[in-house]
Amino acid sequence: MHITDIPPGLSARVPVEQRGPGLGRDSVRLLVSQGSAEVSLHAFRELPGLLRAGDVLVVNTSTTLAAAVDGRLGREEVVVHFSTRGDDGRWAVELREPAGGGTTRRRAGGPAGGLVELPGGQRLVLEEPLAAGADRLWWARPSAEVPPLLRTYGRPIRYAYTERDQPLSAYQTVFAVPAADGSGSAEMPSAGRPFTAELVARLVSRGVRFAPLTLHTGVASQEAHEPPYPERYAVPATTAALVRAARAGGGRVIAVGTTAVRALESAADARGVVRAAGGWTDLVVTPERGVRVVDGLLTGLHEPEASHLLMLEAVAGRAAVRLGYAHALAQLCLWHEFGDVHLLLKDDNRHGKHC
Repeated sequence: MHITDIPPGLSARVPVEQRGPGLGRDSVRLLVSQGSAEVSLHAFRELPGLLRAGDVLVVNTSTTLAAAVDGRLGREEVVVHFSTRGDDGRWAVELREPAGGGTTRRRAGGPAGGLVELPGGQRLVLEEPLAAGADRLWWARPSAEVPPLLRTYGRPIRYAYTERDQPLSAYQTVFAVPAADGSGSAEMPSAGRPFTAELVARLVSRGVRFAPLTLHTGVASQEAHEPPYPERYAVPATTAALVRAARAGGGRVIAVGTTAVRALESAADARGVVRAAGGWTDLVVTPERGVRVVDGLLTGLHEPEASHLLMLEAVAGRAAVRLGYAHALAQLCLWHEFGDVHLLLKDDNRHGKHC
């Protein structure tokens, strides 16, 4: 599917609450797509009126890490983006070149055996690419535990379309729960960012339920749209039960973010029955695979050719995604993690493979 390139002026450069007096996180706009012929634009704070009692919002509780740390590889200055902790103590990392103004640009990965000097006397040894044929992310072995390093010397990962550095709090959602072992996401599960405590209370009073799960997101790529790498997730038994009850009672299961879709669909069997599950998931949701559990998806606006667009098609259909994005461009909606959001609801009359 082709989506027109996004004009540079439509990148959200700062959080919405910094764009004017009286604005809060829920001041972003909400595009709603249902079926291939219906699309509308709302304020995000109108969400309770757009959902029904019995609907379940599945949210990601992963906290965002200060995952960018300055380092030196020989004579070269680098910025290390810590992506994912492996079971053997290694970390998947991306090395970037400083680009000035607090931003970075892509560099070649490696080399194998390269020694990255980090603050506080710590070191990182580059060992091998994360996946065969991929050079951007590498497995690296740290000389000490990484979470304390990030807490002391790290900062949030920032891309060039943003205007300035933001505190880590700007990248945390209202659903974030710090993990005891310091695990978290390299980049914010940003679909949950527009929610506030007040809005959550209004949704609960509406009869909408919240079902938490965890998926720790790795480093995305703004330059090379690659399929997602394996990520660690956990779907608790209580969430699985809430989802099963919603489906049995006619409620809709709406994932808040592509991360929630990936985790929830990973915990479902071929009949769409969700059980408690956890570990690593390499699931890539495509229209061919379809979705077995999710009836809707609340997500940000994704760039052309991003692999996440295939997931949107799997939920709502290609025609609905194309129409929604055309509307987003016409209405000058804002892209990226501080931008506007898109609610896609499954067209139950659409003929397609979903199980």
